Amino acid sequence: MMWSRARWTHEWQQLRSVDLRDLDVKEAGGWPLLLKWLCGVLALLVALLLMEWWVIGERRAALDSAQQQESRLLSDYRRQAGEAAQLPKIREQIATLQDQMTRLRAILPTDAEIPSLLDSISDAAVDNRLTIETVRLRPTVSRTHYVEQPLDIQVRGDFHQIARFAADIASLSRLVTQHDFTLAPADSSGDTLRLSLLARTYREREDTP
Repeated sequence: MMWSRARWTHEWQQLRSVDLRDLDVKEAGGWPLLLKWLCGVLALLVALLLMEWWVIGERRAALDSAQQQESRLLSDYRRQAGEAAQLPKIREQIATLQDQMTRLRAILPTDAEIPSLLDSISDAAVDNRLTIETVRLRPTVSRTHYVEQPLDIQVRGDFHQIARFAADIASLSRLVTQHDFTLAPADSSGDTLRLSLLARTYREREDTP
């Protein structure tokens, strides 16, 4: 229904003449039409705001939570997908390390083989015509994954004999490392040298899997 300009003017004047302090809700049926409309629009806005706060707001919070969870799950998926892509390479590296450990264990002497290792060192000195002054064991040193067995070695001979002796120790079938070399003249002539060194061999701990 279309209103004429005169009707609009009349309703507007009635609205302007209303004193809000004199309004009584019980007499709302007698209020000016524009005031009724304004109150209806206001009530609708309040209802929409309440719906937004109570219903839609709760749904929006649930949606935000679901989006955050989706983001976390997507990040986890991407991370796990990246790890899965690296899995063949990791398995290959593990296999290589296990092979290296197997080869390393094969050159570590057992506790029962230590005496024969001392004999091999002494034989190397004799083969190179060195005079053996000392070949003896020190107390073992327990490490996290292995037991270290130090050996004191002291021999006399010329430079070439000593060099071959050191090379023979390095080529033994069991792992022996050489440390703390001291090479000094053994007599006043200087032709004979004395080699003192600390050698170490290693064996697995008994509690190592």
